[in-house]
Amino acid sequence: MPELYSETPAAPAIERLNVLGTRVASVTYAEAVDAVLTRAAQTRSGAYVCAANVHCVSMARQNPGFRAVLNGSFLTVPDGMPLVWAHRFLGGRKLPGRVYGPTLMLQLCAAAAQRGAPVYLYGGAPGVADKLAAILKQGHPALQIAGVCAPPFEQRASDDRELACEIERINASGARIVFVALGAPKQEYFMARHASQIVPVQVGVGAAFNFHTGTIPQAPPWMQGAGLEWLHRFCSEPRRLWKRYLFHNPHFVTRLVMQRAGLDPVVRNDA
Repeated sequence: MPELYSETPAAPAIERLNVLGTRVASVTYAEAVDAVLTRAAQTRSGAYVCAANVHCVSMARQNPGFRAVLNGSFLTVPDGMPLVWAHRFLGGRKLPGRVYGPTLMLQLCAAAAQRGAPVYLYGGAPGVADKLAAILKQGHPALQIAGVCAPPFEQRASDDRELACEIERINASGARIVFVALGAPKQEYFMARHASQIVPVQVGVGAAFNFHTGTIPQAPPWMQGAGLEWLHRFCSEPRRLWKRYLFHNPHFVTRLVMQRAGLDPVVRNDA
C-alpha cells in the first residue's frame, strides 16, 4: 500500500508506492512541478529528482546501491506508462498518466519563467545544450538560462578539479534548477554523489536534450500513451538498447506479479 513521507515543512506529504523496492512518487505533472519549484525556492543543497521507467526500476531491483540512489531522491516520478499501470495493479493511486522526464522539463521551464527561477543545462553532446537554450528561450522569453555545460562523456572521479569547477559555476550562476542529461543510470549516480555540493534542485531528464533539439526523434504521442515508447526507441537505437528492453521489460513484469503475490523478499524488506 502507498506510504506517506514528509519532505519539508513547506511542502505537503508526497504519497509514494513501493514498486519492486523503488519508492515511486504518486504524482501528476502539476504536483511534481509545484513540489520542485517549492523546493527550488529554498537555498540549500541536497535535492534531486529522478524520472524512473521500467529500466531504472528493474536495475534498482537487482542493484541495492542504485535502489538507494532512487530512494534517496527528493522525487522519483513515474516516467513510464508501465509504472502508472503498476500503481493500479498494486492498489496505489489511480494516476491520470505518467510524468515523462522530457515533458516535465518543459513544464518546469514554463513555471520557472513565470516565477523568475533561473535554470541551468548540464549534459548532452557539445553544442546540444546551447541549441536547447535557444529553443527554450524562444518558447519562453522570460526564462532565465543561468548557464550551459556539456561535460566529457567519460565518468570522472569525485575529486576531479574540472568537475569541481563546473559545480562551482553552477552554484555561482544563481540557478534554482539544473537539468541533468547524462543518461541513466549515470545521471542518477551523478546527482546522488554531488547532491550535498550542488545547491539548485537537480532534475534528471535523460534524453530530453536530444529530443527537444531534434537530435533523436521522439516516439509519436499514440505510442507514448500506449506504453510503446520503448519499442520506438529500440527500433531507433537497437545496438545500444537491445539488452535494456529485451531483459528488463520481462524482468519487470515477472517481479511485479511476484510483488503482488507477496513473494518478493526485496520488496518486503524495503516496504
